[in-house]
Amino acid sequence: MKIAIIGAGNLGKSIAKGILNSNGATHMFLTKRNTRSIKDYESYGNVTVTSDNKKAVKKSDVLIFALQPSQMKAVLEEIKKELTDKHVIISTAAGLEIEQIEQLIGSDKYILRAMPNTAISVGESMTCICSNSKGESRVELAEAIFNRMGSSMIISEHLMQAATVICASGIAFWMRLIRATTQGAVQLGFEAEEAHELAVKTCSGAAKLLVESNSHPEAEIDKVTTPRGCTIEGLNQMEHEGLSSALIKGLQRSYEKINSIKSNQL
Repeated sequence: MKIAIIGAGNLGKSIAKGILNSNGATHMFLTKRNTRSIKDYESYGNVTVTSDNKKAVKKSDVLIFALQPSQMKAVLEEIKKELTDKHVIISTAAGLEIEQIEQLIGSDKYILRAMPNTAISVGESMTCICSNSKGESRVELAEAIFNRMGSSMIISEHLMQAATVICASGIAFWMRLIRATTQGAVQLGFEAEEAHELAVKTCSGAAKLLVESNSHPEAEIDKVTTPRGCTIEGLNQMEHEGLSSALIKGLQRSYEKINSIKSNQL
């Protein structure tokens, strides 16, 4: 399978690494206006780096557009004459609806939206996928691509904005929580490197515990909270300070922002 990633910025490069490291493409084309920062990808041997979007489209079967929403119109108009009935088009542009893409290149194309996160570069992304009517027959192909780099979930398009907040922006939210835990550990006496390792591995263990036990967070919390113990004391103080409320409000604010971006697309 020949895959082109149109727009090899931070997300595009993460997707590329995930696909290449899982042997998910026979050949890959990476495009960027200035290719200097992605030249090292040619060391994989089956990667062509180019600034020519048309060339990448002509030689590929699956096209992953990892562009900013504001860039999509110009690029789609540039390459639309090169599109054939073989191409599968996957957009990761936040807030850009399938209907808007159809208006530019036609509803007779296989058009999908995917929202991965940057953990895709280490095979741990949670990717949400939706499609137009034509693209429904290619959803399994998209799942096969993204499941090699983590997990995927098929959702309705009306939930894609929320998925962007929870999964893509969510990486940053979790990073901030890990950073705060690290800072707390330093204040309690650990060296910075030790504190970082403690925070990261505890976070990773908590997530893995939920995945493998199929348990609910509160059930696992109950296992480590004892009457008048230090865990419940800490949890209650965090809630008094608004931990859960702040997280929920942050998600809501992010969701409001992405909806305002959506209203100004194309």
